[in-house]
Amino acid sequence: MNTKPRVLIVGSMALDTIEAPGGKASNILGGAATFASLACSFFAQPVPICVVGEDFPQEHIDLLAGHGVDTSGIQRQEGKTFHWEARYLDDFDERETLDTQCNVFADFRPLLTQEQSEAHHLFLANIHPSLQLSVLDQMRGPKIVGCDTMNLWIDTEPATLRQVFSRCDILFLNDSEATLLCQARELRRAAEELSRLGPRCVVIKKGSHGAFVYYQRQVFLAPAYPLQKVIDPTGAGDAFAGAMMGYLAREGNIEPETVRKAVILGTILASFTVEGFGVDALRSLKTEEIIARYGELAEMTTFGRVTL
Repeated sequence: MNTKPRVLIVGSMALDTIEAPGGKASNILGGAATFASLACSFFAQPVPICVVGEDFPQEHIDLLAGHGVDTSGIQRQEGKTFHWEARYLDDFDERETLDTQCNVFADFRPLLTQEQSEAHHLFLANIHPSLQLSVLDQMRGPKIVGCDTMNLWIDTEPATLRQVFSRCDILFLNDSEATLLCQARELRRAAEELSRLGPRCVVIKKGSHGAFVYYQRQVFLAPAYPLQKVIDPTGAGDAFAGAMMGYLAREGNIEPETVRKAVILGTILASFTVEGFGVDALRSLKTEEIIARYGELAEMTTFGRVTL
């Protein structure tokens, strides 16, 4: 019997095709719920709520189950799985979306069982904010709610998005999204404005430049782990959020010191994710490797006080 705390993760599972400077991978396992679930599984039991088509290989379900993921919330429907195809440029900071096929995901309406609705921890990955609200309406007093979003919803559904923010504890978004929401280039100013919308903790992801965290009027800067080679950045932000939510669930609190550790663990899981196409680098990842890299990053960023 799995005794780990459960984290409900609502989002997409996909079959992706990725082109990058190091090569190309076709129809590989992807989707926000996938990356978040695998990263979360090192600390808690993820319960992904998502939909896939008839073409979704059983081996992918088996992979998730093998990592302790509760796969009972993965709905298989007639039709094809959500498909996304993209090409990354040489610096990986920009990508071009080549094809998006929503398929069965277009009609995704997350309906929770009673057991799922009683989960204490919830991560709302990047889906339409009206769906995020519908999940929140089905929950029965979650202790920690995290949510993610994207530029599209900021442009088209700002009012609904603000309703979601008012009901979440942790808001995940990247720096361009924070700027778009607040019309402020300064991350501290943007984070302060976002926190007034409801979230207790604002996590602004900066890709290869780490993360900016604003919590209880304090700022925490988390550097990215320096890598020798990046293969595929897809899913790094979702792995970051999944790991962070998983660790917070494991510890059972959202105190400042716990949040800081969770952010660094999120950074570490994201660093492993980008070292392979799709979820390849997470398939055989060991807890000892996470702990070792956590220690390395701590050593790189530790410094004492100075007297002048």
